[in-house]
Formats: sequence, structure tokens, C-alpha cells
Amino acid sequence: MSGFWEALFGLGDQLAAHVLLSASAIGLGIAVALPLAVWASRSPTVSKAALGFASLVQTIPALALLALFFPILLSLRAVFGEGLPTLGFLPALLALSLYALLPILRNAITAQANLDPGVLEAADGVGMTPAQKLRLVEAPLSAPFIMAGIRTAAVWTIGAATLATTIGQPSLGDPIFAGLQTQNWVLVLAGCAASAALALITDALLGLIERGLLLRRAGLSLAGVGAVALGIIAALFVQFGGNQETRIVIGAKQFSEQYILARLIGSKLEAAGYAVEYRDGLGSAVVHNAIASNDLDISIDYTGTIWTNQLKRSDNPGRDAMYDEIVRWETENSGAMVLGKLGFENAYAFAMREDRAAALGIATLDDLARAAPQLTVGGDPEFFERPEWIAVRNAYGFRFEGQRNFSPTFMYNALQSGEADVISAYTSDGRIAADRLVVLADPKEALPSYDALVMISPEASQDAALVAALKPLVGAINVNAMREANFSVDREGEGKLSPKDAAAQLAAELGL
Repeated sequence: MSGFWEALFGLGDQLAAHVLLSASAIGLGIAVALPLAVWASRSPTVSKAALGFASLVQTIPALALLALFFPILLSLRAVFGEGLPTLGFLPALLALSLYALLPILRNAITAQANLDPGVLEAADGVGMTPAQKLRLVEAPLSAPFIMAGIRTAAVWTIGAATLATTIGQPSLGDPIFAGLQTQNWVLVLAGCAASAALALITDALLGLIERGLLLRRAGLSLAGVGAVALGIIAALFVQFGGNQETRIVIGAKQFSEQYILARLIGSKLEAAGYAVEYRDGLGSAVVHNAIASNDLDISIDYTGTIWTNQLKRSDNPGRDAMYDEIVRWETENSGAMVLGKLGFENAYAFAMREDRAAALGIATLDDLARAAPQLTVGGDPEFFERPEWIAVRNAYGFRFEGQRNFSPTFMYNALQSGEADVISAYTSDGRIAADRLVVLADPKEALPSYDALVMISPEASQDAALVAALKPLVGAINVNAMREANFSVDREGEGKLSPKDAAAQLAAELGL
């Protein structure tokens, strides 16, 4: 249990960021919902339209809603200028505010609709203006019911805010996503416990305010408001009370290798005197666009990913020609610097259990195509939407019986348990050897090369000291060393390391 408490008490920054994001989203939701509810109470058409829109938003999964705001803000940046952030707090705030809208709006409209007509007539009879009637009669009577909606919205928002990690906003989702990927269940439990505790405490404090409004006891309501305000002030102090030096922001995608390499880069920069911040769990397209728009300073990407996703190329001119073309394209189009190759390749490859492949006589993707109608293929959450999958599927005519998505870690578990017969593995993954997997040959070369690259944003690339600090990494990491580092994080039981410790061990082994 000591590991759990250590992990829990180490979440101060993430907790503060989570509190501020959730409080801001709920506040913005209230600011939009209450005026809209007043308008809706006086117009059935507005009421139907507002509730319809809020209900529609609720049908969109929170993760998808968060992700949608990245391309929206990226498009708006052309209008409002480079200062408009596309990652982090702003898109998370907008998405979560929409998500908080329905319970507040529905309770406010319902409360207004169910006010005693006699009380409203009496207010009119004594000559109250509409504004006076709203302030002195309708608002006090509706307030307890509106607070009930705010309580529901708060619990929903605090839970959904853990997903903000995927668009680069620090939150209690950071330990949850990192723990799931690296199978560090203590970290997952700590993140979940902190999020649940925050939701319960918030609900209790808002319940105190609601009870004070219901009983007409101002002291109860003020106590609840004061406690909420103190919590927000404490979060502001944690986030902004210290030395706010400029930080280099390093982005990482959703698998262990990225976490390790991000920490390796971070350690090099910290040794050179830079302050570092990590944004983990990002998608491929988000990472590249964030580098190009200076929302991230540094990332690790792969030649095949950029070739297919950014250049929209499906041909395979060879490793060196592909790299040269990517460097030219990035310089002319995104402005990002390709510092160089790290020295290893992490390609997509199709892998099977050794015994299963032998029993079916499968050694190549041609063999796999013949057996595919009786097999289930597994991939990471984005693989089956990627151009690489489309290219290899069309090249070999794959028609699998089933197709399933797994997190990168659980893909390998699914293969061992028989939930999948073949998976889209990664060639630098240590579990290929540890699990005795067979990597199927690609005779048609449908899959491009995936040399690991250090990418630096246009602004950060102007810092000569930063570039110099990272230069020693170019060509320094061989695939065997990377496999060992990856496996040290992904393995279970004795010898399992955190990404930070794996990065330190990798640096020591390679003399970095």
C-alpha cells in the first residue's frame, strides 16, 4: 500500500489542474445555461431547441467531443492568429462546458416551468417588473432545483475531465492513461481514487449549498461556497504560485516507447538547464499538428507515420529517399525541424503466436491472406483507420473474420489469450521476443519504414542550445536497446520499471 499512497500524494499538480479545468467548465456551463433557461421559460420554441441541442451533445462520447475541438481550433487559428491555443486547456474547457450544459439547463427550465402560477400572478399584481419578478421570486424558488442540476453536472464533468489528457491538458487522467499503458495498476488506482474523491467532495459541498437554498439558511450556503472557493484558490496557488519559468513541452503518443523517449529527452534538457513539461497520451495527428503550430516543442515521430498521414503518400521509395523527402516537406510546409534519426526503426508488423502460426502454416502476409477468413485481427485504437492498414489490406486482399481494437498493451494479452489470432505489433517491442511471437514477412513491401525521428517545433528549433543538447541522441539508440527498455516498462512483476527509470537505464547503457 505504500506505493499507492506515494503515487496518490504525488498527484498534486494533476489534481490542481483537474480542479481548475472542472471548475472553469462548470462555471462556463452555468454562465451559458442560466440565461438560456430564462429565455427558454418565456419561449417554448427556444426551450425545445435548447434542450434538443444539449441532449444531442450528451449523445457524443466525451472523448470524441474533446478530440473534435482540436481541428476546430486549428481552423480558427487562421482567423484569430497564432496566439489561439489548439491543445490543452481551451479545447478541454469548451468541450466539457458543453457536456455540463444539459443537467443545468434541464433542471433550470423544469424549475421555471413548475413555479406556482399563483405566486407569479401575485408578483404581477403588486406591480413587479419582469426583472424584479425574476430576481425576487423566480430565482429564489428555482435555486434549489438548479443547484441539483449543477451537482449532477459537476460529477459528470470531473469524471469526463480525466479524458482531457488525450488532447494535452494535464489532469488526473495522466496517471490513469500512463498506468493503463504501462500496466502500472497502482498508478491507475491512484488516479481513479483521486478523481472519485474529488467528485464526492465536490458533490457534498454543492449539496450543502443546495440544502441552504432549500431551507433558506444563508449560513449553510455561504459555508459551501466558501469551501469551494478555498479549493479553487488552493489549486490556483499550486498551478501558478511557484516560479513560472518557461518550460519545454515534450509530447508523447499512447505507448510505452514514447513515454520512455520523452523522459530521455527531458533528462537531457534538464541537464542543460531547461525546465520540462510532458504531454502524454496524444494521437499521431494531434502530435504532428501540435509541433507544427508550436503547441508542443519536441516529439518523437516515425517516418512511415509522417509519410502516410501528412504527405498522403502510399508508395515506398526506400528508407533513405523517404527520410530526405520528409525533411524537405517539413521544412517547406510545417516549418518543423527534423533533427535526425534516433537509430532504430519501430515499424508496424503483423505478429502471431509461434505455435498458432506453425499450426496454420503462416510465415508471410500472403499466407495470412489465405487464412484470414477464419481469423481475428487485432490493432491499436487508430490502426484500422490509418493509411498503412488500408495499403496492406488492399495489397494482400485481407478479409478477416473479425476485427478488434485494443490498447497497445492489451493487444499482446489478447494474442496470448486467443482473443485475437494476429495483431499489428511494433518491431521495437520487447514483448515480441518475450512472448515468442512470429513477425510475418511483407514480401510486397506494403508497409513503409518507420525510423524514429526527433521533431522540434519551428520556434524551439531557433534555440541553438536546445538543439545542441539533443544532437547526441541522433543515431545513438539501437533497436535491441530500445526493445529492452520497452520490455522493462511493459513487463509484469520483478524488474518492471517506470518510464523515467527505463529512460535513465537506457541512457546509462548507451553512454548518454
